Amino acid sequence: MTSIDLNSDLGEGFGRWELGDDEALLGIVTSANVACGYHAGDASTMRRTTASAAARGVAIGAQVSYRDLPGFGRRFLDVDPLTLADEVVHQIVALDGLARVGGGEVGYVKPHGALHHAVVDHEAQAGAVVAAVRDVDPGLAVLGLPGSRLLRLAEAAGLRSVTEAFADRAYTPEGMLVPRNRRGAVLHDADQIAARCVALVVGEPVSDVNGDRLLLRAESICVHGDTPGAVLIARKVRAALQAAGVELRAFTVGGTR
Repeated sequence: MTSIDLNSDLGEGFGRWELGDDEALLGIVTSANVACGYHAGDASTMRRTTASAAARGVAIGAQVSYRDLPGFGRRFLDVDPLTLADEVVHQIVALDGLARVGGGEVGYVKPHGALHHAVVDHEAQAGAVVAAVRDVDPGLAVLGLPGSRLLRLAEAAGLRSVTEAFADRAYTPEGMLVPRNRRGAVLHDADQIAARCVALVVGEPVSDVNGDRLLLRAESICVHGDTPGAVLIARKVRAALQAAGVELRAFTVGGTR
């Protein structure tokens, strides 16, 4: 049976402000990328989200980012690689500590927002993220775009690299994400998104932003928690995959510690 992991960016509230329906999505996805306080999230949100994920058997990942609360981590920052590595370590360790209080643990790391885009081809910043993961726990997996510097360096460092595709984002002909500031970058038709996810998992091409055929391969699919209608989209994606005989399961359940 073909299998796939379904992940979502969660815990992205801050204080009294909430973003998305984390509880509903935790009942749908198999992995939760939890914000670690640098672009969103605070200690209570991190603890609550990881505890809920652990109780539901959902794998927990550290969604690391630039230190950029005002910009939600979506602005590139020219951070010194040593500083960036330390900040990524800080985020992973903080989330893991809070997760363990609730019976869970961090099993993988995924960059968020502008950092996610930067480590596709920014050698120094990709290396900083990899160094941080390796220093915290070489048993942690790294989730990223296929062909990215991040995953290449992770493999070279002996880390497990996991490829990811996005359910609700448009792709360029080169297989990269269309920038959010471009029209059509985010998809909204739940049925269309679900059908595209099934095609991706069974090895069929999908349409790129120009309408041409694009073959994507991934071990995990992300459904964004802040996309309008996110819960409906996630439910339709899960239902369509299961109807196609695809098993939904996390690619990892924990580190080696």
